[in-house]
Amino acid sequence: MKRVFLGTLLAGLLVSSAAHADSASVAVAANFTKVAEELAVLFKAETDHDLVLSFGATGQLYTQITQGAPFEILLAADDERPTKAVTDGFGVDGTVFTYAIGTLALYSTSIDVTDGEAALKGPFEKLAIADPEAAPYGRAAVEALTALGIYDAVQPKIVTGENISQTLQFVESGNAELGFVAASQVVGKQGVWIVPADLYEPIRQDAVLLKTGEANPAATAFIDFLKSDKAVAVIKAAGYTVE
Repeated sequence: MKRVFLGTLLAGLLVSSAAHADSASVAVAANFTKVAEELAVLFKAETDHDLVLSFGATGQLYTQITQGAPFEILLAADDERPTKAVTDGFGVDGTVFTYAIGTLALYSTSIDVTDGEAALKGPFEKLAIADPEAAPYGRAAVEALTALGIYDAVQPKIVTGENISQTLQFVESGNAELGFVAASQVVGKQGVWIVPADLYEPIRQDAVLLKTGEANPAATAFIDFLKSDKAVAVIKAAGYTVE
């Protein structure tokens, strides 16, 4: 009976290990929400692995990683945190790569933004941006406003979202007439002005395999999948550039 018990226990442990290996926890920058959800479906169909996706501002996600959150992959909205993850001992050396380059857009459901600079200088009450301390798209918005020479003028009208998803909600709910969002969030929508790329630093979005996922086949497989032609096609279709 003792041998049977030990055999059953060992089988249970193996099943548990296999189940863990079949899923990976991914921290995803909020601007990449829809694309990550689409990629997760394709990844599941191709590998039978599941992804557990958590969305937020890159800075907030990184803070959670440093505090022990069980993420195994970070898809950031910048190229700083993934490199920092390696430096700080949380990321696997040699796994950092740029999975997408983002584009900043000005969006409105109530104001003509065909000429975005003119719209920003015109009458409005609220301008939504993501938190520039935590969200790279928010930082890019500040850079663009500064480059246009109008940051000081519009600063009193700025309302700050925790991340780029909340910023989009501010505009679509009417709580702000204008908002700087990721172009990928407003593909196919009206009322969009693509901000000239020379007004802000390139938004290079890097990925990194975290040490918590180094031994997880699902995590390493997803890192490889992100570089595949199938994944790249989805990312490009969503409005990103891929090198």
